[in-house]
Amino acid sequence: MREPAWRKTGKTPDYRFSLANERTFLAWIRTSLALLAGGVAIDQLTPDIAPPPVRVTLCVILALIGAGLAALSYRRWGRMEAAMRQDRELPFSAVMLVMTIVVALAAITFGVLILVAR
Repeated sequence: MREPAWRKTGKTPDYRFSLANERTFLAWIRTSLALLAGGVAIDQLTPDIAPPPVRVTLCVILALIGAGLAALSYRRWGRMEAAMRQDRELPFSAVMLVMTIVVALAAITFGVLILVAR
């Protein structure tokens, strides 16, 4: 695998900051896996929560959001690493706001489905 171009510029940051950035990346990966696992669990463990087309659609949406978050987290990790190497301000990321909204909407949606299913 080819090394990213940003690794050849600037100076190597303090390893503690690189490791902190990597831990943050891994936390985002865990979150994306949780979204994927949630989609699978809803489909397999709660077949009566909603009509099959609605349930499958919601599960696919969760899986796609999980996949998108995994891709965005790698991009975010690289941008942070490049900024640290260049002694620049860390770039803003809207991922946290978007994920907050997504999780809140998912909680409301599944809460309503649970109440309606009873």
